[in-house]
Amino acid sequence: MELRQLEYFVAVAEEQSFTRAAERVHISQSGVSAQIRQLEREVGAELFDRSARTATLTVAGKAALDHARAALAAAGAVGQAVDEVTDLVRGRLTIGMVIGCTVTPLFDALAAFHRAHPGVELSLLEENSDRLVEGVRAGTLDLALAGSATATLAGLHTLTIVSERLVAAVPTGHPLTQQQRVTLRDLEAHPVACMPPGTGLRTVFDQACAAQRRQPVIALQASAADAIADLAARGLAVAILCDSMVAHHRDRLVALPIDDVETPALLSLVWRAAQSPALRQLLRHARHAFGKPAPALRDLARSGSHANQ
Repeated sequence: MELRQLEYFVAVAEEQSFTRAAERVHISQSGVSAQIRQLEREVGAELFDRSARTATLTVAGKAALDHARAALAAAGAVGQAVDEVTDLVRGRLTIGMVIGCTVTPLFDALAAFHRAHPGVELSLLEENSDRLVEGVRAGTLDLALAGSATATLAGLHTLTIVSERLVAAVPTGHPLTQQQRVTLRDLEAHPVACMPPGTGLRTVFDQACAAQRRQPVIALQASAADAIADLAARGLAVAILCDSMVAHHRDRLVALPIDDVETPALLSLVWRAAQSPALRQLLRHARHAFGKPAPALRDLARSGSHANQ
């Protein structure tokens, strides 16, 4: 008994026709008939009643149908298991991350995955968040660590790593430090330093300004949080950052929450719904790496990991 015989048997049973079954399995009708006859000889019973215009199952055929389907499903599962192992032996994954990042948990996840599956080739590239999301959608990236203004991206899965509100960072003695609260209206009186368009943080800031019809002057732009902080520390502009980005500049800057920007800037892992076996394993390592609470997130802040959200 061969799997192809069972496949032809199931095809005839479902199509109720040797002709249509032959078209379905892409061989001649005589070939299907010959294989079914061979199967009937092996099981010792006729499986189809051929006296009518349609091929109908005999009692023996009905008894055999479910078992034939189960055998074909089991054979398919074996093939899928082999394919998954093969993919993990010689696959390839392309990962994207925001420019200027040093994301210790992501690197830990990549290292752990590489140790477990050394045959999978890993590629890592940097880009602005909007282009990273586009890359995941287009399938040129398997996984991305990207900044955004929302935790929901249509058609994609996300895992939020960092969620922080925006702050205005200014040097000690700056006029804004004399106020009890800072708003977008206040920022219109000062030049602003911010990240470029296409980053998650800038998207949050621009959307908040548009919603309130505020137009602060973006005088300076930089892709790295440290550069923006340095510009602000020298009195050149008010830096728009997240609180943790200012954390290791506390000796030079004061972080003032922007009261009327409630939407947080997010840093998230982003991937498509369809996952290869290799990506599923990488996501498992990533969830483990980012799931370590305090040390991982403090390291994120210290290293400037969401420097280009």
